[in-house]
Amino acid sequence: MLKLINLNLLNKQKMKKMILMLAISISSLAAFAREENVSKKVLDAFKTEFSTVIDVQWTAGSDYYKASFTYNEKHVFAYYNVDGDLLGLTRYISPADLPMSLQISLKNNSGGYWISDLFEVAKNGVTTYYITLEKADTKTVLKSAVGSDWEVFKTVKKS
Repeated sequence: MLKLINLNLLNKQKMKKMILMLAISISSLAAFAREENVSKKVLDAFKTEFSTVIDVQWTAGSDYYKASFTYNEKHVFAYYNVDGDLLGLTRYISPADLPMSLQISLKNNSGGYWISDLFEVAKNGVTTYYITLEKADTKTVLKSAVGSDWEVFKTVKKS
């Protein structure tokens, strides 16, 4: 009886190992499958620029590829054209990550609004910030490029 119990325990342990190995294999295949639809030019360009990044999620558009990944503890999106040229980078940021002049301007001019979205776009050496401010009936997107003050990019009335 004791021998039978040990044999069952041994079989359960082997089964757990097999399931774990299968799960690892499937997740590895899924990671490669995500890259399968991305051109070699784009993958090579990405790996050159971001060699230490792991767990990249790819999305393909009609004439671009988007890589989603974590870099320096921030969620980043890199956009490439089909030839592997980097079009730009975006990342969500907090108000504390804004340049000091934009923080002060925002504090002085955003009474009654709350921030619902804030991200930066880096393209061709230029960083642009977009912030969405909301009130009960209005959503306003402000933009600041090349260290300029905020300007209205778009305003939408909520229904």
